Amino acid sequence: MSPLLIPIFALMIPIVAILSGPLKRWIDMKERATQQASSEAAEKAAQYAAKTERLEQRVAVLERILTDRSANLADEIDRLRDSPLN
Repeated sequence: MSPLLIPIFALMIPIVAILSGPLKRWIDMKERATQQASSEAAEKAAQYAAKTERLEQRVAVLERILTDRSANLADEIDRLRDSPLN
């Protein structure tokens, strides 16, 4: 082993120790940001699923109205028009 390598290794040990602290904090910060983005994406997905469910229910009602041949069709449309939206 070269005598020049011994001082280089001796200097590298404290440098690595000094740099490991900020590196660990940076990694922790990135992990928290990723977790937050993941939870926000999951929340948006749940909102979209709920909205899709409401739209599917409304389409089902419209399909039922369109296929219904009864005399109460106008009353049904008026009742749905007057009901509050979900």
